[in-house]
Amino acid sequence: MKILRKRIKKSELVENFMTHFQKVIKAVVDVERRIIALDAELHSELEAYLIDDGSKQENLWGINLYPFKDKENFIEYVALINIRPSQNNYSMEIENEEIKRKIEEIVFELIEYET
Repeated sequence: MKILRKRIKKSELVENFMTHFQKVIKAVVDVERRIIALDAELHSELEAYLIDDGSKQENLWGINLYPFKDKENFIEYVALINIRPSQNNYSMEIENEEIKRKIEEIVFELIEYET
């Protein structure tokens, strides 16, 4: 597990963070601190890692990154940790479009998507 705080290339993402799965990288984004925890078997492990680093749980959202798909399908907004009725999110998919937009902005701020 690692916290991404500065920009990397997609090729670095593939090279360094695909240790658990062959086609997907699990990630958790802190939408307030604008950082991403990467590379664990479970989103909940990444969530705990960020909380230990000072993040607040209500700012953390789970996503999946698919580096071998095109840019439009690079991010999947689905994770068990996203089921959060207290924040009006009742499914594994992030339902709030504003939160999705913030996540997309942070992901492409920190990961340079190369074609």
